[in-house]
Order: sequence, then structure tokens, then C-alpha cells
Amino acid sequence: MAFSSTLLLLVVAAAAAALLAAAAPRGHLVTRLPGFHDGGSGFFPSVHYAGYVTVDETNERSLFYYLVLSEHDPAGDPVVLWLNGGPGCSSFDGFVYEHGPFTFEPAGSNPGGLPRLQLNPYSWSKVSNIIYLDSPAGVGMSYSLNKSDYTTGDLKTAADTHKFLLKWFKLYPEFQSNPFYISGESYAGYYIPTLTDEVVKGIERGVEPRINFKGYMIGNGATDVNYDYNAFVPFAHGMGLISTDMYEDVKATCRGTFWGNLDDLCQEKIERVDWELKDLNKYNILAPCYHHPEMQEVEFANSSLPSSFRRLGETERPFPVRKRMAGRSWPLRAAVRNGHIQTWPGLGGRSLPCMSDELATLWLDDEGVRAAIHAKPKSLIGSWELYTARIDYTHDTGTMQSYHKKFTAMGYRVLIYSGDHDLCVPFTGTEAWVKSIGYQVVDRWRPWYFGNQVAGYTQGYDHNLTFLTVKGAGHAVPEYKPKEALAFYSRWLAGKRI
Repeated sequence: MAFSSTLLLLVVAAAAAALLAAAAPRGHLVTRLPGFHDGGSGFFPSVHYAGYVTVDETNERSLFYYLVLSEHDPAGDPVVLWLNGGPGCSSFDGFVYEHGPFTFEPAGSNPGGLPRLQLNPYSWSKVSNIIYLDSPAGVGMSYSLNKSDYTTGDLKTAADTHKFLLKWFKLYPEFQSNPFYISGESYAGYYIPTLTDEVVKGIERGVEPRINFKGYMIGNGATDVNYDYNAFVPFAHGMGLISTDMYEDVKATCRGTFWGNLDDLCQEKIERVDWELKDLNKYNILAPCYHHPEMQEVEFANSSLPSSFRRLGETERPFPVRKRMAGRSWPLRAAVRNGHIQTWPGLGGRSLPCMSDELATLWLDDEGVRAAIHAKPKSLIGSWELYTARIDYTHDTGTMQSYHKKFTAMGYRVLIYSGDHDLCVPFTGTEAWVKSIGYQVVDRWRPWYFGNQVAGYTQGYDHNLTFLTVKGAGHAVPEYKPKEALAFYSRWLAGKRI
């Protein structure tokens, strides 16, 4: 007699639970999730755990994680850490909207009711164990009882996340021999190399438990402001968003450089480009803008723009004194001064421009959901935010190119991928910095395929460095192209040719 699908899921879940029963921390098993019924069974396709790992006992600085075991072979499949960027973005962004085990749908006939959860056929847990981590403290469900911990930066975040990993692998020793990878997107382009540096140094020092680290993958990652920001104007022209006349005028005035120490006239022309593009969804120029465009306009009382630009509205159509929103995760380029990053909510925005966070907020602010995933109540840590202004963050490193060259030279595998319709961190800038590392091309630029269709393009370099684009995808690739994302993710993890 054939097993029913429900019974089969139960058997898989029971087997995986038995695998970890001896090591899993008490109280971290997730047995149910409000909104998920799966035809009435409520059984997950694999076992889930969630809870806190304290990285500073004195201040009770604790990072929240959600672990989804692999639906394939949890004992042998890789363990992958996922980090959304920001700085200030919760990794539940990836869990809810990108590659988590569920898709989230409105409650339908019950306005204000909890979202309905359906199984996601393109979850990355199909081929890996995946940890969604809210980092640093103050982001998502992570917190500290000492609010001074919310003043942080790249180096402190990396050190805390490394402490988290060491404690996490002690809690789950069965996974210590599994291949371990780090992944993420956007500002995680800084999180990941700096965390990798901590992990590799720990391995070299013989720190226990030894992490079986194999490499990392970064999507649409901020890496180097010169490459990232200088790509904005040429990308806009290449995508047909500004005219050739405008592009040539800006290029000549700015002498081919669109970021850094710009004179007033160059800055004025770049701001004019920004204005022309203000109503686009910067995270995917093919996608609609969820919020009304007026919500994207940000006034700055202490603008550094030249007075001639501020007077443009007197003789031409009104130009607000504004700066370009540079990313779902890598924020305003002009709001980065002396390394300090003023996050979008801190500038007065209700939410990220063009992005909807209503379903995730409704679900994660429900106390029943919080109890089910072992998160602290709102009364202690506040409401969940997709992108928070709680933290005071300083970008205290610099370009990540030297990090990438160091780790690839050591033999670690690295995949750098880009949605090719992202205006936040254009793929052209990413492609340029990857090329600038100077490695020999071993797999010349070519299409890669999914379902017998071109899904994007890729180029491989020696030292296990791969660059890949995803056709038609935006800043958060798995959100826009979930099938293709699972395809390259599973192929790369398995060491197969993409």
C-alpha cells in the first residue's frame, strides 16, 4: 500500500527529528506555525528549529536564528547561513519573500487576519540546511538589553556572527562535518567577506568547534563604492532609462566619474538623472512600485547640493532636494558620511520605497507566531521591522576586493551573482570589480540555461571564482526568479557546472 503524501512527510520529519534529538537545544523545535495547514495536516516537509544564541552574556546580546533542515538529506547536505543586508534588514526578508520553506498569501476573506502559508516548491531547503540569522543585534528578532550594543559596524557585526556560529555548532554538533557556506545579498556584500575573515582566522587558530567552511555566495552585493556607484548612470543609459544626450552630457561634465569628489555642476546633472528615475522600482526596474511614488521623495534640511540646483524649481519644473535611494539594503549613497550609514527608516520613510512588507509584519508581530518560533514578545524587543532604524551603523571597513582575492587564493569557492535589472547595485559594476581582481578566465562568458531557456550569463575564473547574472531578476534574485535561483544554487552547491 502506497504512503500518502502526508504520511511520507511525517516519516521524513520524524527521521530528521531523530537525527538531531540528542543535540538540539531544548525548546528550539518548531512544531507548528500559525497560518500553515497544508491541507489540514500541518506537517512541515522537514524539521524546523528557532531561537536565540547569546553572544554576550553580560548584556544579554542575543541573535535570533531560524533553521530549516534539508528536505533531501539533512545529515549530508551543506549547511548554509543566509544574511539579508541593510545594514538593518531582517533575514526574515529572505525567509518570507525569497527562498524560505513557505509562500505567504493574504488572509483573503478575513481582512487583518494572519497570512496563509503554502509550501514553497522552490525553497532552498530542497537541497540544503539553511539558517536565517537576524544580525546585528537590534535587527529583526535579535536584541540586547544594553541599547549601546545597537551602535555597531562591520567589524563588530562580523565578530558577533562568528561567536554565534561557534555556539550554534556546539548546539548542533551533528552538523560540524557538513560542508558550510555563507550566503546573502546586498549589504551582505560587506557582511560576508568580513565574517569569512573571522571564520578563516578561527580555523587557522584551531578554534573549536572547527567549522567545515567551503566558501560563500553573494547576490547583488555592495562591494566597493567606486565600482557600485559609478555603475549607476551608465547602467541607466544602457537600459534605456535615460537618453543618450543626457548620458553624454553627464559623462562629459563629470569626466566619466559619477561618484566621489564631484564638483557642483556634475552633482547637479547626476541629481537630474536621479529625478528622471525617481518613480522606478530601484530594486527591479521591470517591477511595479508598490508604494505611491511620492513616498520615495526625501527632503534633506541640510542638503549639500549647490544653491544653483536648489533654485532650479524657480524656473523649471520642481525638483525636490533629495538623494537617491541606493538600495533595499545598501542605503542612500549621500547618507554615508565618515562611514556612518543613516538607514532609510531613519530618514523618515515609512517603509522601503516600492517594497511591500505588510504580510511579513502582520505575521511576525503576532504574539502567537512569536511564541511558536520562540521569539521574544513585542513588549520586550518591539515590533518586527523589515528594515530597522534601531541600529546606529558605521561602515568601518572599505573595499571588499582584497578579501575576495585572499579567500579565493586560499581555495575557497566563491559565487558572485546579480539580477540584471537591479538599479541598486547594477551588475555592470559587480562584473567590473570581479574582473579587476585579475584572475584568468577559465570559462568564457556564455549563457546558462533553465528549462531549455537562457536564464542568464556566467563567466568563470580560476581560483574557484564565478560570476553569474540572472536574466530579468532584480536586487533580490530569488524573489523575482525563484525557479532559476534554486537551479543555480543547487548546481553550485553540488559543484556542478552552471
